[in-house]
Amino acid sequence: SQLTIQLQNTDRSNSAEDTSLDHWAQGLAGLLSSAKNKNSCNSFFCFIYFEDSAVSTRLTVAGVCFVTYKPGLITDDYSQHDVKLLRVCTLPFPYCLYICKLQLGFMVNDFNAMDAVELNEYLRSRSYLQGFVYSYADATLSKIIAKNTKKITTNSPHVQRWFAHVSKLNVPAKSLVSPRAISNDNKAVVTEITKAKSPSNSDMSLDQILLNSLADQKEIESLSFASEQGVDHQKLVGAIKSLLSLPGEYIKADQKQTSTWTLTTEGQSFVENGSYEFVLYNAVPKDGMLQKELMKLPNAKIGFSKAMTLGWIQMDKKNEKGPTVFRKAEDVNDVVKEVLCKIQNQDDTVDEKKVQDMKKRKLIVPVVTKFFAISKGAGFKTEIERPEADLTFEMLQDGSWKSKTFKDYNFTAKGAPVTSGYLHPLLKVRSEFRRIFLDMGFSEMPTNRYVENGFWNFDALFQPQQHPARDAHDTFFISSPQMTPESKLPADYVERVKEIHEKGGYGSVGYHYDWKIAEAQKNILRTHTTAVSAKMLYQLGQQKEFTPTKLFSIDRVFRNETLDATHLAEFHQIEGVIADRNLTLGHLIGILNAFFKKLGLEKIKFKPAYNPYTEPSMEIFSYHPGLKKWVEIGNSGMFRPEMLLPMGIPSDVNVIAWGLSLERPTMIKYGINNIRELIGPKVNLNMVQENPICRLDKMKV
Repeated sequence: SQLTIQLQNTDRSNSAEDTSLDHWAQGLAGLLSSAKNKNSCNSFFCFIYFEDSAVSTRLTVAGVCFVTYKPGLITDDYSQHDVKLLRVCTLPFPYCLYICKLQLGFMVNDFNAMDAVELNEYLRSRSYLQGFVYSYADATLSKIIAKNTKKITTNSPHVQRWFAHVSKLNVPAKSLVSPRAISNDNKAVVTEITKAKSPSNSDMSLDQILLNSLADQKEIESLSFASEQGVDHQKLVGAIKSLLSLPGEYIKADQKQTSTWTLTTEGQSFVENGSYEFVLYNAVPKDGMLQKELMKLPNAKIGFSKAMTLGWIQMDKKNEKGPTVFRKAEDVNDVVKEVLCKIQNQDDTVDEKKVQDMKKRKLIVPVVTKFFAISKGAGFKTEIERPEADLTFEMLQDGSWKSKTFKDYNFTAKGAPVTSGYLHPLLKVRSEFRRIFLDMGFSEMPTNRYVENGFWNFDALFQPQQHPARDAHDTFFISSPQMTPESKLPADYVERVKEIHEKGGYGSVGYHYDWKIAEAQKNILRTHTTAVSAKMLYQLGQQKEFTPTKLFSIDRVFRNETLDATHLAEFHQIEGVIADRNLTLGHLIGILNAFFKKLGLEKIKFKPAYNPYTEPSMEIFSYHPGLKKWVEIGNSGMFRPEMLLPMGIPSDVNVIAWGLSLERPTMIKYGINNIRELIGPKVNLNMVQENPICRLDKMKV
């Protein structure tokens, strides 16, 4: 950049300090030219501080304004005007450059021993204990030197004393300069400076500072106020809410929001390097390029497609060297980059269609900023009177409670949450199911064994050993211990089961295969609680005199199933069994209707089915309002004679049974559409803590 130096109203045009100023300004001009793109800023506004207030200097460097002022009166509240403000200090100009580098975002780690010696010579003739004007920029430079204290040797005693002195000082509060002070007119820089804020602000609470500021203003916008005070916006929001909670309506706060666009990482790369289609176009030489070579470029597939659509390039598929890409347009403009630059600079003139195109390409994303518009309330005042929250012993003793204001009791406030365990929805529904079974006169079966052998899980239920359900695709087999000792199984009953499988009996022809005890001894994770029912019925058959019984169980079972919205590899099965003389399928349907009505499930239907151990068999379906379809919730049937008679059950005794999962009725009652949100690693623990009490819509039957 060309450097133009204009000196006005100064008697130092030939002084050494002006020469230093000229040298420093030229160095800064080079720094600013490399920082323009880095900061995405249209202009810079630089204040140079002098100890002598009589100096009035203005320089213009290619759109960069330099103005001299006393230290401590300048701030950097110009972001909304697309202006970058640099602050420099009262130290010699070479060290002012450190400040500028830091504020422009460059790393400053090169303060060396030679710098310390030169600074020591400057400080030798200066008084920094009396009459020293400590600016915010001086504090910034001291932080730079603090990172390089090892480089300050005993050869720089004045630097050591200066650094020790300024390190004990509080950083000066930033003060406000009106944005109207900025002028783009190169002939003059009109400056309007407000007085620095009172240092006592640093001792005030943020809510008190807010009230003091609001006293002279009609409305305050929280984002700009937080920026002026140099505090986090969330901290200011806390102060606003604190004032809103006080009685008397100190302030009013209307929540507002603004929506802007910001560039994604990919969009930022477009601004720096150009769009994919523009980069690809420039990569194609005038005499063309093989497509396979061109496609080796980063993101070439996207760039090729866009460039072809825009008509920038064309391809000759019949070229003797292979498919070759040529330039079709003589000259192109990277419109995408231009649009992104405008969006980055918050230019409102960008066409909405182009903005939506950038959004579709995921180059920009919306950013919603929420803030408060604060105004005076009906009871506005600058003095905060906080009501007492507690009536203390001291207040009663000295009588001061009579003149104090107390906070009103909030009788609608919720109590503190109890720190305790929480019942999972499954446990709540399980408790309701258990209560229904007990109310209907059922007894609970012991179900404390997850590992079962194939004999009780399959063979005792008249399920053949070659049945697909016994395959590893459907059942989890235990590797250790792999087998149940034969001595653990009732030998005479095993023989009867073997006989009925191989040759049939009791009116059945059997399955006509070679039944193997080794297959029955294999240990598995039980696939249903019917294995427990089989053991209980076997014990019932060993009684000398049969007694009717009603049994139930609710416990976990395991199946090697494909996971989906309604299936898991482990789930809970509810099972009911009734053994009595002369029971029929009509009894089973009647019991099921009564049972499910007690659950509040009235939309029930039955579908004929096949089970190896029940005949006849029925599947049970219930309508799920969330999924808007009929969902299978259980299975039912009458146990076959081939299963019951080998156990010793009398021939005139029938056994009806049904089973259903615990998860699916729970999903229906709690409105959960995906079983993996109810049980498993994806469960939200807050759901477990906050789920309501289960109250089934029971009906009298």
